[in-house]
Amino acid sequence: MNKIKRIALITGSAKRIGASIARHLHHLDIDIMIHHNQSYEEAGQLAKELNKKRANSAATVQANLLHSDSYTKVISEVISVFGQLDFLINNASTYYATPIHTINQENWDDLIGTNLKAPLMLSQSAVKYLEKTKGSIINITDAQIQNPKNDYVVYSLAKSGLTTLTKELAKNLGPNIRVNAIAPGAILWPDSNQEMDENYRKSVVSQTLLKQMGCPEDICSAVEYLLLHASYVTGQTITVDGGRKYS
Repeated sequence: MNKIKRIALITGSAKRIGASIARHLHHLDIDIMIHHNQSYEEAGQLAKELNKKRANSAATVQANLLHSDSYTKVISEVISVFGQLDFLINNASTYYATPIHTINQENWDDLIGTNLKAPLMLSQSAVKYLEKTKGSIINITDAQIQNPKNDYVVYSLAKSGLTTLTKELAKNLGPNIRVNAIAPGAILWPDSNQEMDENYRKSVVSQTLLKQMGCPEDICSAVEYLLLHASYVTGQTITVDGGRKYS
């Protein structure tokens, strides 16, 4: 019996949580389009790793999601390589502080563009293909927006907007396309962030009900649930944060 062909596009999936999601879905016999911007080496190595396990099951596409022509380019490349699209996971993100007195146009364009505009425009470009497969979209938001972190004004606005966008897309794209979001808490610390010293990290963990960090597999499990086991779930955000208190 022929296996059902399923294709997932994961933005920002050359490394970190995006790469973990790619490996997890690939293990479930889903073919993967790895999107990246500047992480050429990491994306190539990940594609090589996945193709070694299953030939012609992974490919890469490079695009700066701040560029207006990138959205149709990325979706068109998925269709060119794999012929269809079943799952879109909007994972790519930029994250840094923007104290209110320092916010400028570049900050706004970057943080809103990557975290909010790109998921909207990629979803728009993908609609006609996702309708054919009765596909699904997942947006990766942030549990912290329940109680926004000081000085992360534009980032918090963008991720809050992405939560609202999830509900809007669910309304507009049903019944053929399901749209949900996942809001991670303390899963991986940023690669470089001087504010997050050891004391800060201990404080964050102590605020969780489970008194521990999460791991990328916790996000992967939520992704698997929403894509493959939640046929009657749309317009929802699953918070994966260990029960962190936001008071």
